[in-house]
Amino acid sequence: MFMIIRLRRMFSVAAVVAVLCCGCSDDGIGGAFYEQKIANIERDDISRYKTVTIGNQTWTARNLDIQTGVSWCYDNKQSNCDVYGRLYDWNTAMKICPVGWHLPTSRDWDVLIAAVGGSSVAGKKLKADHGWYNNGNGTDDFQFSALPGGYRYSNGYFYGAGNYGYWWTAAENGGSYAYGRNMYYLNDGVFEYYYYNDESYGFSVRCVKD
Repeated sequence: MFMIIRLRRMFSVAAVVAVLCCGCSDDGIGGAFYEQKIANIERDDISRYKTVTIGNQTWTARNLDIQTGVSWCYDNKQSNCDVYGRLYDWNTAMKICPVGWHLPTSRDWDVLIAAVGGSSVAGKKLKADHGWYNNGNGTDDFQFSALPGGYRYSNGYFYGAGNYGYWWTAAENGGSYAYGRNMYYLNDGVFEYYYYNDESYGFSVRCVKD
């Protein structure tokens, strides 16, 4: 698996584990980001999604499930979309959030994690209180209700539903990779990874209000 695993500690850069190469995230969004939003698609009304305000941010409280661009249901089964939402490639994820919302940057995630107590406990507090393998559920203290939707790997294989949740961010590394955040049933943290940002991988998408 071509990825970097960077375990981000709030206000610390010491905990970095590199398995491929090193790099720093670059949110790289501005006017161009908004101009690139997908045109002429029938977006869901944001009112379909429960939203939660945590600190000074407002997030969607479920994964997007808009059938457009390059996207999949886990194992190509509609029943999984009904539970977990769709998995999107990064280019679609960058454009899919409804007007007035955006794909969160790494900084947006950092702010969220700090607001719920830091990276070592954020997973426990943000995970749903059901649906995680082997009772790896969270306390869902903030009604963020993160579910383990798994991901689509580069060879088209789906992996990890029930065990892992992966979410794209708008941050790129070097133009060929994009960062994502991950939660796992076995621990209470939130971790940062990066993967190829082509059509190889499919992750979940949350949106944050502009």
